[in-house]
Amino acid sequence: MTAGRFVSEALGASHIADHFESGQPELDDWLRRHAPATESRRTGRTFVWSADGRVVAYYTIAAHLLMRDDLPRALGRGNPVQIPAVLLAKLALDKTLQGQGFGGLLLADAVDRIVEAARTVAARFIVVDAIDEQAISFYVKYGFVSVPSTNRLVKRMSAAAAQVSR
Repeated sequence: MTAGRFVSEALGASHIADHFESGQPELDDWLRRHAPATESRRTGRTFVWSADGRVVAYYTIAAHLLMRDDLPRALGRGNPVQIPAVLLAKLALDKTLQGQGFGGLLLADAVDRIVEAARTVAARFIVVDAIDEQAISFYVKYGFVSVPSTNRLVKRMSAAAAQVSR
């Protein structure tokens, strides 16, 4: 998948994350210290954009289960008790790309990949646990719905698929 001048590819040994700096130290540290283990254990898949091998953006996705009772009634109604979903576990841009519209492109890249996967393995929602209020606003801007009293947001897979097909 491509997003402008960047190609989205699975995190590999050739990708250099040492200098990645998003402004969120926990996201930077997670990429360097935990993403490779998550890959090897197959508990999450991390995809990166790189420039000359240096990671400049990444996201991690994983299978997930939502509990119907944890959703607002309008979203949970009619679903089974456990609802298959895809967790967008991490999403971060290096500071060198921030403020240029790349965040929306990175999110679109992730959603595109998730929708494609959901054509093979069923999932009803995309789930995000936002890191802070700024991230919540970002996801709401792109059609995610906040779960009250949490930093969790969800988007129906059908809505995501409709956006991808445009």
